[in-house]
Parts: sequence; C-alpha cells; structure tokens
Amino acid sequence: MLTLGRLDDTPIGTIWAAASDSALLAVSLWDDPTRLAADAGRLTDETLDMAAPPGPIVVAALAQLDEYLRGERQVFDLPLPWPALTPFAREVLTRVYAVAYGRTSSYGAIAAEMGRPGAVRAVGQANANNPIPIVIPCHRILGTDGKLHGYGARGGLETKAWLLRLEGSWLV
Repeated sequence: MLTLGRLDDTPIGTIWAAASDSALLAVSLWDDPTRLAADAGRLTDETLDMAAPPGPIVVAALAQLDEYLRGERQVFDLPLPWPALTPFAREVLTRVYAVAYGRTSSYGAIAAEMGRPGAVRAVGQANANNPIPIVIPCHRILGTDGKLHGYGARGGLETKAWLLRLEGSWLV
C-alpha cells in the first residue's frame, strides 16, 4: 500500500511525498496530490490510500526534506526505487544522484559519462521526469552552457535557483 504525506510552509511551498513499504516513490512540489499519486503509480502497481496515515518512509522523507531546506542536511538517507525505473532513467538518475551537495553538472557531462555524448536531450528528458526531485537532485543539473534550463516544479527556474543558492552553488 502506498501512503503520502506533506510538508507545509517551506520556503518553496508545500512538498508532498509518497512511498510504498519499501521505497520512496515520489516527491512533488505541486499543490495537487493527484499528480504525486500519478508519479508514484508509474513505479508500482500498489494503490494509494489517501486516508491512511503516512508510512515510515514518508515520515522519514519529509523530516529529511525539512532538514535539507533548513540547511541542516546535505545527504538523503532514504530507500529509492531504482529497480522500478527504466534502464535509461536509472542510468541517468543514478548519475544525477551522485552530484554532491553544493556542486553542479550538466546534461552534456552526464551524457558523456554514460558514453552517449549525443544523448543530451534524452538525459534532459530523463531528468525532467525525475519522480523524486530534491532527493535525486535534478536541480543540480545545468545546461551545457552553464545556465539554468527547465525545472518542472512549482516556481520553475526560480525554485531551481533557490535550491542552488541554498547549497551555495549558484549566485543568481
């Protein structure tokens, strides 16, 4: 069974999280929990019980996200659904996950690391479809030109820039 929970009143708005009993499946910065449920549903065949209290992984994820947003956490310690991702998305997002707090990379650099220098747009698409933003830090990935390009969360590029400033890696 999937459960969800939310973290209200953060500097970037409400954050939702959904998890199964074994992994965090989705994080959303949108106000509509049905979007979160759709993201989580793509990774499992379990059903979401909107009335159930948040499970232990959701509780842990929201606590860690709160610590991160207060500048008290740099690394997340949560079970992630790597096997449920497509092989390409897993390859991209494990590289994104490895980009350390306070650092950035680019879509082109990730494509090159994968031995697929022509796959820059595909890397960008996999990043855009990241079901667990912040925890899998897609905000740390910049365009090959070093500029901010796309962020599919509430606030768009402004939120991406805020997260990078929080980490001390962006001067916007």
